Amino acid sequence: MVDTVIVEAESSPVSAVSWPAIIAGGLVAAALTLLLLALGAGIGFAVITPWSGTADITTTRAATIGGIFMAVTAVMASALGGYVTGRLRVRWAHTAKDEVYFRDTAHGVLAWAFATVMGAALLASASTIIGGGVAAGAGPAAVLAASNGEARGNPWLAPLLDRLFRPDYTALTGGTGQRAAGVFAGGRDLAVDRDAARRLFATAYDRTGAGLTADDRQYLAQMVAARTGLAPPDAERRVAAIEAEARIAADAARRVAMHLSFWLVASMLLGAVAAGLAATEGGAARDGRP
Repeated sequence: MVDTVIVEAESSPVSAVSWPAIIAGGLVAAALTLLLLALGAGIGFAVITPWSGTADITTTRAATIGGIFMAVTAVMASALGGYVTGRLRVRWAHTAKDEVYFRDTAHGVLAWAFATVMGAALLASASTIIGGGVAAGAGPAAVLAASNGEARGNPWLAPLLDRLFRPDYTALTGGTGQRAAGVFAGGRDLAVDRDAARRLFATAYDRTGAGLTADDRQYLAQMVAARTGLAPPDAERRVAAIEAEARIAADAARRVAMHLSFWLVASMLLGAVAAGLAATEGGAARDGRP
C-alpha cells in the first residue's frame, strides 16, 4: 500500500498594508485640513476685528477658541481621510473578522500619520526657506523682523521696544536745529541698542521669569536717556513702565503657548481616533459588512 502525501502549495505572501489607499486617504485629509484652516482664518478675521471697540476677547480665550476649531478640523479631516482609506483598501480574502477590523483601523491611523508627517515636513521646509532668506538678506522686511526679535521667538517685544526707544524730539532738537539721536548715544546704531534691550527683556521674562536686575534696569535707563534725549528720571520711569508691560505680555504669551500646546495634542489624538473609526466604517461598507 502506497501512502499518498498531498502538499498544498503556499500562496505568495501579500502585505496586509495597502499603501496606495493610505497615501490617498492622507492626501485627502491634508487637503481638507488646509481648506478648513483657511476657512477658520477667514472666520476669525471676520469675527475679531482690531477696529471694533466692543471686542472683549482675551488672548487665552482666543487660544481656546482656536484650539477648539483646530480639534474640530482634525476630527473632520481625519475622519474623511480614514473613510477614503477604508473604502479604497484591498480586500482580504479568508481573513478573520476581528483581523479585518484591526487592519481597517490600522489603515486609518496610518493615513492620519501620513497626513500629519507630511504637513509637518511641509511646514519645516517653509520655515527653512524663510530662515535661509533672512540669513541671505532676502529683503529689508525680513532683516527688520530678525532685528526686532520677531524672528527669535518673542514677537511681543517688538512694540515694547518701539515705545522704549521713542525719542523726545523736543529735547533732541533743542530749538537750535535737528540733531541726530546717535550723537547722544555715542554714535551707536539704534539696532544694536534695540537688540541689547531685547536680550535683556527676553532673558528676564521670556526665559527665566525673574525680572530685570537692578544693574540691567540702570543700564537700560542710561541707554534710553542717551538714545531718546529724556532726562534720567524720565528714562527710569519709562523703563519701569515698559518692564511692567513686558511682564504682563510674557505671562500672556506663556499662557497662550500652553493652551495651544494642550489643544494641539488633543486634536492629534482625536484625529487619530476619528481616522481609525472612519476607516473601519469604510472597510465595512466596501465589504458589505454591517
